[in-house]
Amino acid sequence: MLSIFVVTFPFFALVLCGYLAARRRLLPHDAIPGLNTFVLYFALPCMLYRFGAQTPARELLDPALFFIYLLCALLMTALAVGASRRAGVDWNNAAFGALVAAFPNTGFMGVPLLVALLGPRAAGPAIVTILVDLVITSSLCIALSRLDGAGSSGMRQATVRALQGVALNPMPWAILLGAASSGLALQLPQPVMQTLGLLADAASPVALFTIGAVLARARMQGSAPTLPSAYLPLALAKLVVHPALVLAVASLAVMAGVVLDRFAMVVMVLVACLPSASNVSMLAERFGADNGRIARIILVSTAFSFFTFSAAVHWLK
Repeated sequence: MLSIFVVTFPFFALVLCGYLAARRRLLPHDAIPGLNTFVLYFALPCMLYRFGAQTPARELLDPALFFIYLLCALLMTALAVGASRRAGVDWNNAAFGALVAAFPNTGFMGVPLLVALLGPRAAGPAIVTILVDLVITSSLCIALSRLDGAGSSGMRQATVRALQGVALNPMPWAILLGAASSGLALQLPQPVMQTLGLLADAASPVALFTIGAVLARARMQGSAPTLPSAYLPLALAKLVVHPALVLAVASLAVMAGVVLDRFAMVVMVLVACLPSASNVSMLAERFGADNGRIARIILVSTAFSFFTFSAAVHWLK
């Protein structure tokens, strides 16, 4: 267990550094969007392209992994939305609560962390889950968030808007280009690859630092205090229910005869063990949801996941 903490500690320590820097105003809040832009449009796409190009195409085109993870994402979304609606939460906040419970922080944290723990093979399955969450889970939840008195036209407009956001997000395109390079055995010129390598190497530390800064800013800008009952259940659902659901569905699929590599299954479960994606806070703010609640879910899940994620790695290994 100690050996796992040795690997995971630096990742969470960088998140804490970003949190404290923003909390203490050592990092101006106006600088955080610039960090986000660098990570989202430069560093992370290069990292994902490099992993995709170095991963055999068959591992990036695993239909069993794709559909099992997709089914779990849909089930998790339905469970979270259903629980929120029964508690009297409006569609907007119920949808973003579901997104924060079903969308792990795979891009900013998961890929580099899993590669450090399990080796380069972990990148392929993790990248497949990123595609599901970026393209399908987020689009579905954004569409559901528009059901409050908007009718079918509002939901249709939200779906179009969500898909436009996916089309403008460089991460799915970087994954697809990396997969194409792997499948066609393409090699970029060495100066280009060295440039991509420098940006890719910057992705992990800057992304983790930015997560902490985003969390601190969201918490400091929260308007009204949020009761623990509004965010603790969803944070625990992300860390406990989501991975348990993925493990159960994947195990049942294997028992039913579905061909799923055990290593890919372990990676998929560990992806579900990750804390909530930090970019959900920005989406919630953009669509008028209670961002203070969402930020607390992300903050609590990130803090607790240092222990729960490490325990899951120890148990699965």
